Amino acid sequence: MSNPNDVTNAANGANGASARDTLKARVNPLPEPRRTSRTGPRRIFQQLDCNAAYPYTRNDYIKRLLWKLVEHTLFRLTPSRLNGVRLRMLRLFGAKLAPTAVVRSSVTIMHPWLLEMGEYACLGERVDVYNLGPIAIGHHTTVSQNCHLCAGTHDHKNPAMPLIRSAIRIGDGCWICADSFIGPDVCIGDNVIVAARTVVMRSVDADLVVAGNPAKVLTARTMDAE
Repeated sequence: MSNPNDVTNAANGANGASARDTLKARVNPLPEPRRTSRTGPRRIFQQLDCNAAYPYTRNDYIKRLLWKLVEHTLFRLTPSRLNGVRLRMLRLFGAKLAPTAVVRSSVTIMHPWLLEMGEYACLGERVDVYNLGPIAIGHHTTVSQNCHLCAGTHDHKNPAMPLIRSAIRIGDGCWICADSFIGPDVCIGDNVIVAARTVVMRSVDADLVVAGNPAKVLTARTMDAE
């Protein structure tokens, strides 16, 4: 004679399996990428196995290694008021910095020797200076917290996706507000305001306020003194 508890446990087990099957059915896995078309196998354009394994020179890799050792230790540990010490560290690695420039200790810089900052230029907390190519920041310009300056990309028209080391220039008297993204080959004119969380992928003329993704002109920037 069967035990009623056994029947109940079996029923609960069946219900549990059914519930799990239902949950799996609701949470659909990501579909496989479509590799065929009506005319035959679909071509995958980019061939990442053709990427250059070492796109930089040996000296670049050595300098980058040494810089990263300094950046993640001495540079990060400097108190906020010891800005001059941070500037000296950056200059030792080739950065061209005005004596009055300000770089916070939480800033990340890929290649200091490709960074130039003018008088009273400022890199705020946690700014990411991804300068595969040169980045120049003008006098009296502030790049606020969490901004990303991306001076590098890949040639998406070439299947090997070769690295492109682009440049970025930000003019004098600009304010790049928090969380903004400045893309490769962008030149921002003097006295521009880039509003918070703006994505700038094209150059911006002087004396404008831009915002949005992608960046669009909101208005001209005028000063009360004018």
